[in-house]
Amino acid sequence: MDAILLAAGFGTRLRPHTLTTPKPLLPIQGRPILDWTLGSLPAEITRVVVVVHYLGEQIEKFMHQQKWFKDFQIVRQDPPKGTGDALRSCRAFVKTPSFIVLNGDDLYGAQDLKNLVKVPAGVIVKEVVDPWNFGVASYNADGSLEKMTEKPKIQGPAMANTGAYHFPQSVFSQELGISSRGEYEITDYLSTLAKQQRVDVIPATFWYPVGTVEAWDSVQNINLSALIR
Repeated sequence: MDAILLAAGFGTRLRPHTLTTPKPLLPIQGRPILDWTLGSLPAEITRVVVVVHYLGEQIEKFMHQQKWFKDFQIVRQDPPKGTGDALRSCRAFVKTPSFIVLNGDDLYGAQDLKNLVKVPAGVIVKEVVDPWNFGVASYNADGSLEKMTEKPKIQGPAMANTGAYHFPQSVFSQELGISSRGEYEITDYLSTLAKQQRVDVIPATFWYPVGTVEAWDSVQNINLSALIR
């Protein structure tokens, strides 16, 4: 199975550290974020597609040096138009009937990713107390996903989208419109898919978004054994 890693962002909230280093290559406990991500992918993943833009040549160089995957594809998103556009840009490069998609600068538990590849379609979620900062899952009566709402003005706790998905190839046939933020959103793909088939919601046992300098500093001292498969 293929995995798509979204690694095209500017890492604005992590400046000045990301002025010369792309966010996915910032070190955590001596290893780049992207190295942790590659190492946590389950054995079912045999090939990765990495979407790059900002300082993408550094990420491409890293991919040639990393030890986890010999089979990989670099896809340049130029210009970046959102996560949905990043996924759409991979259409010609995905070789398997279904595939997973991950934010290339978040840390995910290895067991959660293994659970994700076992379902035909799914999304990993995590309870948060500030849902207005995340995409939030709504459920059908059977516990499957009804839809994902971006940054709703509701009180927590709620189940937040972690940016980890399992999609069938059929998702590429969807028409995608521009959101109110002026971007193409991957969550629109997800919500449309949920109207067409069951999308399982998988609770995360470990998820750490490295979104700020404070979060990056804190994760240097956190036990990351959950990332080891």
